[in-house]
Amino acid sequence: MRTNKQSHPETTSGINALISLQKLSGKHEAVVGLSGGVDSSLAAAILVEAGWQVEGLTLWLMSGKGSCCSDGLIDAAGICKQLGITHHILDSRSTFKEEIINDLLKGYQQGITPIPCSRCNRLVKFAPMLNWARENGKSQRLATGHYARIRLPEDSYSSSLIPGNSSNRTQLLRGLDNNKDQSYFLYDLPQEVLSKVIFPLGELSKVETRQEANRLGLRTAQKPESQDLCLAEHHGSMKTFLDHYLPPRPGAIVLKDGTKIGEHDGIEHFTIGQRKGLGVSWVEPLHVIKLENKSNQVVVAPRSESGKISCLVGEVNWVSINPPHKKITIEVQVRYRSSPVLAELIPLEATTTDTQKQRPYRCQICFEEEQFSIAPGQAAVFYSGEVVLGGGIIQP
Repeated sequence: MRTNKQSHPETTSGINALISLQKLSGKHEAVVGLSGGVDSSLAAAILVEAGWQVEGLTLWLMSGKGSCCSDGLIDAAGICKQLGITHHILDSRSTFKEEIINDLLKGYQQGITPIPCSRCNRLVKFAPMLNWARENGKSQRLATGHYARIRLPEDSYSSSLIPGNSSNRTQLLRGLDNNKDQSYFLYDLPQEVLSKVIFPLGELSKVETRQEANRLGLRTAQKPESQDLCLAEHHGSMKTFLDHYLPPRPGAIVLKDGTKIGEHDGIEHFTIGQRKGLGVSWVEPLHVIKLENKSNQVVVAPRSESGKISCLVGEVNWVSINPPHKKITIEVQVRYRSSPVLAELIPLEATTTDTQKQRPYRCQICFEEEQFSIAPGQAAVFYSGEVVLGGGIIQP
């Protein structure tokens, strides 16, 4: 590994990560998904330092300037050169446009707020990268810089602490850094993918990642972190991205009783729970509670009328447990930055429609306390402590 190690001491978490990788059973070789950021760069560097045979793979998702694309490709190639490993580029632009951009636009047009990141992880990133590695005779293991952890079936744990049947399942766990944990966006990965994934940064904090990157002298050690969805960053803002693809569709902002109190420039610019930026004046603060596609209306109400005690979740992927047949108590997270809350999960009859045959499971979530900002199209991810039980898409 041709790095210029600095005088920074190695962190305890970094040492533990090295030891864990060195003790992992099977061939010590992996393809690393490289975005060009510090997280994926360090994931590759830790594997190399642990003595693994490593190759880098970067997905080309969009054309033009953008940190996730042209700039990222340059930095990813530079990191591979610095580490002395081979770098590959996989042209995924058509898949990204079909599976992510088109699906995202369709959702916004229908008045829902899609969550593209988990869909992208499943359909564009993890499985395609593993398929590329298999088809090109590379390693059957994939490593990324996500802050999450994997527990294999042979690892010991107390199954009594997890509701449902978790035997013989590869489990997905939260990253140890609560501020950076990305398990929420990984809930949709199937078992056949999880069993081949490595998360070298799962036990590190973001601060420790920077420290380790500086210790190893990585060229991306001080690279600023992306603060937005890649599409928004690529186009300048989410509004610019949507306006680029969707024609203007002005409509009314109304109260629950239909009283018009303002106008909007497109329901796609609003999300459930939104309070700021509504462009209306009222006697008390108002929140978006519904986006009506057919009438092209944004429905608003005071917070006292905005809560929900339950929601329907479809397209469920059961991760660390088998699909339950009776209700279970869970913690559920309805947005990436929201805190998990207690709820009861009630399994419902699976769907049989062609559009959902890959994700047929459904359930009803009954919250212990009334919740706000329950947005159709977003993910509801089910937890038991640090373990991701599963997750799905909140239905209208």
